[in-house]
Order: sequence, then C-alpha cells, then structure tokens
Amino acid sequence: MRRISILGSTGSIGRSTLGVVDAFPEELRVVGLSAGANIDLLAEQIERYRPELVSVRTAKNAAALRGRIKGVEIVHGADGASAVASLGSADAVIAAIVGAAGIPPVYAALRAGKRVGIANKEVLVAAGDVMTRAAREFGGEILPVDSEHNAVHQALRCGTHEEVQRIILTASGGPFLKRDLTTFSDITIEAALNHPTWKMGNKISIDSATMMNKGLEVIEAHHLFSMPADRIDILIHPQSIVHSMVEYVDGSIVAQLSTTDMKFPIQYALLYPDRVVAPFARLDLASIRNLEFLPVDTKRFPAVNLAYDACREGGSMPAVLNAANEIAVERFLAGELPFVRIVEIVSRVLERHAGNNQPIRTVEDALEWDRWARNEARGIDVAGGR
Repeated sequence: MRRISILGSTGSIGRSTLGVVDAFPEELRVVGLSAGANIDLLAEQIERYRPELVSVRTAKNAAALRGRIKGVEIVHGADGASAVASLGSADAVIAAIVGAAGIPPVYAALRAGKRVGIANKEVLVAAGDVMTRAAREFGGEILPVDSEHNAVHQALRCGTHEEVQRIILTASGGPFLKRDLTTFSDITIEAALNHPTWKMGNKISIDSATMMNKGLEVIEAHHLFSMPADRIDILIHPQSIVHSMVEYVDGSIVAQLSTTDMKFPIQYALLYPDRVVAPFARLDLASIRNLEFLPVDTKRFPAVNLAYDACREGGSMPAVLNAANEIAVERFLAGELPFVRIVEIVSRVLERHAGNNQPIRTVEDALEWDRWARNEARGIDVAGGR
C-alpha cells in the first residue's frame, strides 16, 4: 500500500489522481489533501477518502471547512500545504498546485525524502537546481507527471544517459497551428482556450496556444534529465498520440504512445517501477490513420525561442520567464491585452532582467525573482508606454 498526499486536489490533475486511486484501492491510499478555495468539492473528497491532514488557502476557508468536516486535521496557507507535502505517513506526493505557490511544498516534500510526482512546470522551471539538489541530499525522488516528460522517463529506461543523443518533446501545436498569422490580433479568449486534443485548465491552455508550455517543458526536461537545451528538440505532433521520444546514439528512436488521458502518467508516477493492469481506455492503433511530425515555426510561436534562450542562460532567467508569462496570461484572460501581446510582455521583462541574471541557490531566491518579474509584467503598458 502506497500512501499519497495530493497538492491541488480539486484541480484537474488532482481529480485525475483520485481517479487513479479509485482504480487501485489495494495499492493506493490518500493521507493528505491540499486545495485552494473550492470548499464544496474538497469536502466531498474528504468524506470519500478520509485523509489525515487537509490544507486550504486561507484561515477563512479552514474555518468554513471545519464547520462541515469533523475528525480531520485542517490547516491553511503556505505552511499548511508544506505540512501536507511533508506528512510523515505519506510515501509519495502529487504536486499540482499551479504557479510559484507550488515551490515551497515541493521543496518540503523533497527535504522529507518523498517521491514527488511533479505536474507543476513552474517548480522546476523557477527552482530546478534547488529541487534536484534537495532530492539528492535528502533521498527524495522526482518523477514527472506531465505526459511529455513522463513519456521521456519511460523511453529512457531503454538505455543509459551516455547513450542518449537527444530528447524529442512533442507538441500538439494548439488551436492556432494553421491559423493565418495576419489574424492573430483578432484571437479571442474563447478561441485560445479551445485546445484541440487535451482538456486542461485555463492557464495551461493559453500556454499551449502560445507554445510557451513547450518552452517551459524544455527547461523542465533540462533539470529532470540532466540534458543541455541544445539536445532537447520539439516537434509538432497534432494527433497527440506520441507523447515524446528519445533518440539514442545508434539512431534508434524510442517513443511512448497512449490515449490523451492524464491518468496514465499519474499511475506511472505513483506505482513506478511497477506496471499494473489498468482499467483505463487503451489506444487503438488500427484506428489511427496517420501520425504527423512538423518542425516548430518560431515566427508563429516566438515563445519557444525565449524559453530556449532562458534555459541556456540559466540562473534566474527561467524564473523570470515563467513569472512574467503567468502575469501576461492572467492579463489576457482578464481582457486587458490582446493575445499577441502575451509573448511581447514576457520578452520585455526578460530584456529588463538581462543585465542582472543571478544564480538560484535557495527557494527564497526563486520566489524573490518570481515576485520581481510579476511586478514588472503587471506594470508594462500594453499600449506601448512603460
């Protein structure tokens, strides 16, 4: 029996994780849940899974939950999320808190020697050096839950690190792969959220539309697999069937394929190294008419080059890239700026930071540069001023 804590239990990844728990009741048990302010859904989860410890965003949320739930310890805030992540009875943690808020609890889990299934790109993008060092020093383990990195992890089981030529991340291309570039200024929020193959939250859906998500994944892969940016490639794969590939020095390419269901990588991360019979829908290879692979058009998706540059420069650049992007996406979703200005804002913040790149040695360093970049991105006048 593996006991797990879930950070972000009411989000899409958290709900999928609980679906995996339901599928493997003899192998998995929930001992900790952390969520934001969706008290109604969290209360249902607590009643069903009876965890030992629960964390919510604010003291007010905690008071409301205590009025509905008895017999479960309820905490709140950043310290509460870290307590759930480092819970002594937990063997593994699924980290799905969106944004920089996910950094401290993941660090707490790794310092406590936990296996952490990371579904939050920002943790490794903003503080990858800190997290990988903590895992080494305290006996923790990082396993990717993102479908692309999870696929790479599986493909890497076929050879040694020295035998790897390159990692190939696949990307759907999002909703605007074939849209006329001259119409990008007319893109609506609804159109940008309409992902062709995956059902995701709003923020990651917009990142897919700009392909910033794939750029962030390059940085994440760099930390996860100790691979330089120049040996991590991206291919557009509209069908989203091949989740990623690894090319070995002998020319062999190993790919991982499955249906577009996050339960597969979550199951892998929780039960690794075991493979267990799953009740989820299987891929019907005979029904697949074609598998396309296309190069990335960086004129259409300029975010990709920004991320590669940040990865090569290292230090605080990736943290700044990530935070500026979060605010730019937030402003787009609030109707403050057009779609084409998202990447422009990120680029301008990176330019301001270019002469002040610093090493990220601690969680506090990552959070400090995260705050700086957010403030800069909020202050940029999309009409062309500051």
